[in-house]
Amino acid sequence: MLGFLDRYTDYTYALLRIVSGFLFLFHGSQKLLGFPSSAPEGIPEFIIYIAGPIELVGGILIMLGLFTRYAAFLCSGLMAAAYFMAHATNDLFPILNRGDLAIMFCFVYLYIACAGGGIWSLDKILAARSDSVGPDPDSA
Repeated sequence: MLGFLDRYTDYTYALLRIVSGFLFLFHGSQKLLGFPSSAPEGIPEFIIYIAGPIELVGGILIMLGLFTRYAAFLCSGLMAAAYFMAHATNDLFPILNRGDLAIMFCFVYLYIACAGGGIWSLDKILAARSDSVGPDPDSA
């Protein structure tokens, strides 16, 4: 029925990767840099110093599409741990325990870990560059 959208699949996937990485890096910058606002009070230091760098660097890598599969897999696991450590203990339902964003990031990043960088990614540029550099015919 909506087959006309098929031609936009690669572009919308790239936008999903870029925007989700961009949003995620701000969670890390909030914890580590206090930008755009300081981290909420009461967050344990181990969360700030473990999750903060993963969110900041992972978000940047996912946004740029560099080492995308590894970064997304790590970020997906971080969000699964965040949900069960910080949210699931408060209530059964994600809308009530405020863990819906952690779940969404977890599964978006799990998908990105499986799908890779796609178009508009540094992974694709680096792969194309390494494919074009073949063996030197003069060295044989």
